[in-house]
Amino acid sequence: MALIKRNHGEEHPYWPMGPFKVRIPLIHYRWEWPETVQALIMFVVAMGMIPLLEKYLGLPYDVALAYVVICGIGFMLPNLLGVPYVPGWITPAIPVVILYLKDFEPGPEAIRALVGLQLIVTLIFFVLGITRLGSKLVNMFPDSIKGGILLGAGIAAITGEIVDGGRLDATPISLTLGFFVTAYVLFSLSFRDYVEKHRWAKVIAGYGMVPGSLVAMCIGWGVGEYDLPDVQFGFTSPAFDQLINYLPFTVGWPTLDMLWMAIPTAIIAYVIAFGDIIVGQTLLGRVDHLRQDEKIEDNVDRVHLVTALRNLMHSFFAPYPGLAGPLFTGVMATMAERYRYGRSAMDTIYSGAGVFWIVGFLALFMLPLVTLFKPVLPIALSLTLLITGYLCISVGVEQINNATSMGVAGTMGVVLSVYGAAYGLAIGVILYLLLEKRSKKALEEHKGEKHEEPIKVEETATVDS
Repeated sequence: MALIKRNHGEEHPYWPMGPFKVRIPLIHYRWEWPETVQALIMFVVAMGMIPLLEKYLGLPYDVALAYVVICGIGFMLPNLLGVPYVPGWITPAIPVVILYLKDFEPGPEAIRALVGLQLIVTLIFFVLGITRLGSKLVNMFPDSIKGGILLGAGIAAITGEIVDGGRLDATPISLTLGFFVTAYVLFSLSFRDYVEKHRWAKVIAGYGMVPGSLVAMCIGWGVGEYDLPDVQFGFTSPAFDQLINYLPFTVGWPTLDMLWMAIPTAIIAYVIAFGDIIVGQTLLGRVDHLRQDEKIEDNVDRVHLVTALRNLMHSFFAPYPGLAGPLFTGVMATMAERYRYGRSAMDTIYSGAGVFWIVGFLALFMLPLVTLFKPVLPIALSLTLLITGYLCISVGVEQINNATSMGVAGTMGVVLSVYGAAYGLAIGVILYLLLEKRSKKALEEHKGEKHEEPIKVEETATVDS
């Protein structure tokens, strides 16, 4: 139970701190046990970054684990500071970041390049947050552009897993069945009917991605797609004593050339993160009106500032190929689903989001869990990318209300997924201006018409000469 209670219909209690609203577990919100169990499984997603850190930055495993622990601290910050989302990486941007890193030798050079990229991402988020342009930007974009961003991010996330040489090739059985189970539990309308009628279904739904992840892992071990674990007992030993050897204070800071090369990738990452913010708003909007007991403040400027703070921390202490993003889409969807069932299911959106990453952080030090899941790290990352892709596409379609907008959004999404966010955004803007944009006078003249109705042209008499 929390020490400070919320009155019905009010915003959840907090301690003000400048632009932030501080909430502490057990003081401001209660402990949520479904999120505790889910985090003890899903923390493996955070560890899924270790293979990328080893391959593209040249880190030893124990140093990479120290990076992940620092990332875990960053995961706890948004909820602590008043953001109602479950934070994650800028997940669909990972393939773009990896493409950028391939131009640099793994080791000090790649670390410097990634520091440069993360510093520019920090600057973008900070400037848009401190000037409050972030919230204006969200509302300023046409629906077709929002939809195109989400469609493109979703297509990129899914195709990266299912193309030749992707993880579907290596682990087709475990990944396919794991995705189907996860998608069914999270999104199926028929399963939602079971949830409303049966307690067992409601319990399963409360654990979100856990059932599908466990199915994928067990099948992967059973059919030999993954090695069996070598479970050890005790506590993990992240190599904090060696960490300084892999940070910019020792390997050096990025050169001006590196910073210049990082700008396009940073812009792409922000555009995709912008899409995550839209997804977060949509997921909250789906359930907020169902809960009259709590008023949720979704402050986009605060999201920008906290995300900037996390990226700055990474720049100095753990440059990260996943960057720091505003939303862990799969878990946020799970949490929003459970939140809709009332205060008895989840006291406040902050209790679910806060408890999840606190437990996820503690799990990084539990050696039996870490060694158990170590062989199946790729499957956790793959399921996260696939669920992120599905959600991006479904929420992207929700932004569209007519065929012309769908054409603009769909074309933009395909270009974005193939050529990157910069080209996708450019095509989207051009198509919007050519196909959708109408003058104020035309909008007034055709007010009330459906979007797809043809423009009426008055017939004029023809005079024979």
